[in-house]
Amino acid sequence: MFKNLLAFLLVSLMLFSCSKEVKIDIPGYQEQLVVDGKIETGSFPIVLLSKSANIYQPTDLGSYLQTFVQNAFVTVSNGVDTIQLELFAISELPIESQYQMAEMLDLEPEDVVLLPIFVYSTTNELMRGVVNKSYTLTILESGKTYQATTFLPPVTPLESLYWLPDNANPNYGKSWGRLADPASQVDAYKWEVKRINISSDNQPKDLIFKRVRNAYFNDKFFNGLTFDFEAENPMRRKDSTHLVDYKRFYRLGDSVVVKFSKMDLNTYNFFDKKFAQMSSASSPFSTPINVPTNLSGGALGIWAGYSPWYDTLYCQP
Repeated sequence: MFKNLLAFLLVSLMLFSCSKEVKIDIPGYQEQLVVDGKIETGSFPIVLLSKSANIYQPTDLGSYLQTFVQNAFVTVSNGVDTIQLELFAISELPIESQYQMAEMLDLEPEDVVLLPIFVYSTTNELMRGVVNKSYTLTILESGKTYQATTFLPPVTPLESLYWLPDNANPNYGKSWGRLADPASQVDAYKWEVKRINISSDNQPKDLIFKRVRNAYFNDKFFNGLTFDFEAENPMRRKDSTHLVDYKRFYRLGDSVVVKFSKMDLNTYNFFDKKFAQMSSASSPFSTPINVPTNLSGGALGIWAGYSPWYDTLYCQP
């Protein structure tokens, strides 16, 4: 008994003698420019600028609105033409750009136009996105210059698109696609959808595209392969007749436009890390993730480019 007690005391002494107070020097807050910009083939560029927020500052709506930047000099160049972007209220944008803003902010179009914020854009036809071109964004703000370039790659069309009814309830089913991924190159994709069949109010069920969970993916594990994959319905369940157990399914008779986009790797890496961070931020055991940026000059965010391909899925057996 005495030997066991002595051993316990010796081990305890060793553990306590090895303990050390660790001091962590947490750097102070430094305000940075935050860029949320995009350009798609066939569409005008859209750029939303704001300043990063101190975690200890007030979080009311007024403080949030004060973070947006409206005094920057912003240009986009396609290598031949350089166009200065102008400030627009969201309600002043062309309807296609309004819808894209709603998609960026994950809001309905009727809600996004009410926001008292301004975005940088243009209606100059020279600056509609064109596939196989690079677009350089330049921002001059508070005496600093920030720059990023994005590329609009050629699309990879799906070989087929189809709907398979559920075995237990054939009134509901999942969408499927067949992708033949190009070999010997790294490709990144984004999957978005909207339903265009008419609802009871004589309007399309969805006005804007919604991204599915894990909407961004690359070909790390299927480079050069042809395969079929399933994609769920990401829409909020507004129809009370839609069964809760099938909220991720499409209904028999739905007409779904699929927007299947290609992007450069900088764009993919940003959104892949961003959504990974968002999905794990509430876990105390998650590994910290640094979200990358393609902007020089110390800015945060992304100047993203997309080349979308569209097709319509009719939910019929």
